[in-house]
Amino acid sequence: MVAVHGDRAPLDGDGTLRTVPVESIRDGVSWAFLGRDGAGAAVLLAASGADHDVPLSAHPGDGWAALRAVGGEMSATDAGLLVEAVALGRWLVEAPFCSHCGARTEERAAGWARHCPVCGREHFPRTDPAVIVAVISPDGSSLLLGKNALWADRNLYSTFAGFVEAGESLESAIVREVQEEAGVIVEALHYRGSQSWPYPRSLMLGFHATAVNMSAARADGEEIVDVRWFSRGEIRGALRGEGDVLLPGTTSIAHRLIADWAGDPA
Repeated sequence: MVAVHGDRAPLDGDGTLRTVPVESIRDGVSWAFLGRDGAGAAVLLAASGADHDVPLSAHPGDGWAALRAVGGEMSATDAGLLVEAVALGRWLVEAPFCSHCGARTEERAAGWARHCPVCGREHFPRTDPAVIVAVISPDGSSLLLGKNALWADRNLYSTFAGFVEAGESLESAIVREVQEEAGVIVEALHYRGSQSWPYPRSLMLGFHATAVNMSAARADGEEIVDVRWFSRGEIRGALRGEGDVLLPGTTSIAHRLIADWAGDPA
């Protein structure tokens, strides 16, 4: 049994995901079937919202940690299971009503669908596509990163990202987002990988792209308050924790896009 409270789950002392017995789950949580483990045993989910009590009736506050804080340090198996549990659990908790008629829906398909008893519509967990891109200088020697307005009190720089809008391709979304946030037109887009990111329900599609004109870089002043070109040496140092510049944590695909360009295993 995997228990999640918002985006948090209990961990053992060595940082592995702690499974809990069914009898330790309190009443009033949302349930789902996540699949089977390597031995064929069923893996269940018990989820509660971050603004409600934790799902466990015993030792509720012991060892809980958020996905975004610990996901990068977990094994691939634990991280994948926790991402699935958080994504499905948040949908179960936060979307109980029919988006068409407003009636309360009934859980179906072991927690993977909701049926509206009034209008008959079926609802499924949503995944919203979003692009995230590391912008590289024309000669390949520098990387453009931005500081989000939410990080104004931290010297944290990251890649550029945004949701794909209705009618857009991934490529057109990248060009639009980077130009809007950083003033740069990009070309030569190269897909580098994806990541499920349940904040709230995104599929992050990661790219590298090349800036047409480095000198055009400027922050939009609203979402992004500063943009800066970094050398490969500066990025490698920041990945090792050197200097005063902070980079995204290892849980995020932004970290992988940056480290991939830098050629640094950190």
